[in-house]
Amino acid sequence: MNFGEELKAEIAVYMQRDPAARGWPEIVFCYPGLHAVWLHRLNHRLWNWKLNWLARFLSHISRFLTGVEIHPGAILGKRIFIDHGMGVVIGGTAEIGDDCSIYQGVTLGGTTQTYKGKRHPTLETGVIIGAGAKILGPIIVGADARIGSNAVVVKGVLPGDTVVGIPARSISHGEEKEQGGFSAYAVTEQTVIDCEEIVKSEISKRVQELEARIQKLEEQKPN
Repeated sequence: MNFGEELKAEIAVYMQRDPAARGWPEIVFCYPGLHAVWLHRLNHRLWNWKLNWLARFLSHISRFLTGVEIHPGAILGKRIFIDHGMGVVIGGTAEIGDDCSIYQGVTLGGTTQTYKGKRHPTLETGVIIGAGAKILGPIIVGADARIGSNAVVVKGVLPGDTVVGIPARSISHGEEKEQGGFSAYAVTEQTVIDCEEIVKSEISKRVQELEARIQKLEEQKPN
């Protein structure tokens, strides 16, 4: 695939995944997530050429223009979809696979103060990260995984899994992938869990078990 075809493919991703998109001119001129990715391509090349200061300076300009902060050392795959983009932070050793989707306020951050080695997450192909989610540390998020909005992920995620909460926990294993649909913000009505209701249900079951045991003991007492 040549450079022109790659640009067309990246524009097509926004047409496919954003229902508000009304044509390629709007996407090309009005979508900061796309601009951030394009500018990062340049900055990453400069970084690889050891022009580190220039790459960092241009990434700072990109952040000012788009609201998306991508360290020039980060590795981005093809057809990356960053919707809205404001507040997205992608660390220097982060790796993002092809066809990943990232919503506003997402952080791919580190958990250590060391400056060497792998410190940021790796996203495999087709991952969707909901708004406000934080993926922290040198962990791997498997292909086609879904990270729910505002989740905090500090452990690896299996391929096709959906995780939500703080800290993030698994709630499904590939159901959305099997249904073949694209889930904006990484969750659907089928994958949202009401934790309070689950706790109430578990407590109710436990109370019923204890009451049954007490009743049985009362019946066994000699008159």
